[in-house]
Amino acid sequence: MPLYELVCISRAALSQSAMAGLLKRSAETVLDRGGAVRGFVNMGRDQTLPYRMRRHMEYHTTGTYWLMHYYANPKTSGVLMSQLKLDPRVIRCNIVKVSDKLNEMVATTESIVTF
Repeated sequence: MPLYELVCISRAALSQSAMAGLLKRSAETVLDRGGAVRGFVNMGRDQTLPYRMRRHMEYHTTGTYWLMHYYANPKTSGVLMSQLKLDPRVIRCNIVKVSDKLNEMVATTESIVTF
């Protein structure tokens, strides 16, 4: 399975429980379809956006940036994107394919242990 990176901007005024619910829903979408979540990265709360963004009939000037790294098949990424685009807590999101195989992520000087 390829490694993907979900880059997401959510609303700035979200409570901690609402943000946790958004992260949990994203992870459950991947896990329910046979994928694996590698981790989350918080890129900063209440940051000023590069330009004013309109989403769900509102304009946003600040947002919370976060990343999710996960392994899944390509169909799972499509389902995840469609769910996040409909979620009113999300301003923008994008999925980037980081690598196809484990060999591409590990430097060639390091050894890979296989079982």
